[in-house]
Amino acid sequence: MKWKGRRESSNVEDRRSGGGAKKGAALGGVGTILVIIIALIMGKNPLQLLQTVGNMAGGAATEQTQPAGPQADDEAASFVKVVLADNEDVWHRLFEQEGMQYKEPKLVLFRSAVESACGSASAAMGPFYCSGDEKVYIDLSFYDELQNRFNAPGDFAMAYVVSHEVGHHIQHILGISDKVHAMREKLSEEEYNKLSVKLELQADFLAGVWAHHAQKMKQVLETGDIEEALNAANAIGDDKLQKQAQGYVVPDAFTHGTSEQRMRWFKKGFETGDINQGDTFAAAAL
Repeated sequence: MKWKGRRESSNVEDRRSGGGAKKGAALGGVGTILVIIIALIMGKNPLQLLQTVGNMAGGAATEQTQPAGPQADDEAASFVKVVLADNEDVWHRLFEQEGMQYKEPKLVLFRSAVESACGSASAAMGPFYCSGDEKVYIDLSFYDELQNRFNAPGDFAMAYVVSHEVGHHIQHILGISDKVHAMREKLSEEEYNKLSVKLELQADFLAGVWAHHAQKMKQVLETGDIEEALNAANAIGDDKLQKQAQGYVVPDAFTHGTSEQRMRWFKKGFETGDINQGDTFAAAAL
């Protein structure tokens, strides 16, 4: 992706030098089981994730601190700031075309653990969006994890991840995600998971729409960029992660969609650039 020397978003909170998750109560038995389940679904090492969450939960109330000054991942930080800026430019234009005003999200850079309006989170859980404070949270170590663990190298793989989370912000300000989350108590886990898959695939579609218009507006793409994004979408499909973690696939437990679905919806967004073609909830088949 052509990004160096271009505008970086100012909507960034850099917490890499401290201000991580405060430590409080220790994990209970149910909490431990939930962490193990999350680890298996995400293909993580349960012991490593338990240690990370345990460090967040136990002991006296403290905050993370990191040395000030230049840091090893500063270039990656600059990159995601440019990607966020491109998202701002694209979504402002698309919202204006629909007679609406786009509200920009904040992006929080952190290390290891972080506090959000949605609660404490560890880097082991990957990038996420919190509708409670309208912020995208990213530990830049995920950049390396995409390459080394998921075999999805390339800067545009990370651009896809950032834009997917911005897609969740768009769903929030349009009221889509709030409607889905309100159904959690009314549906069985299996039924709610199906809605979650539709929500995630729509965010993949929106990431594709962003890529379409970023290229149209700024000519940002280089050879192989879209393949990098598709490779990342393939690497983090539910079926592939479950197969890696437990050796078999449980479709009823899918929450993000299969590798094929994630690639297909991103590709549809990129090829059409039409936000109106991304209604995964009305689609006859995903």
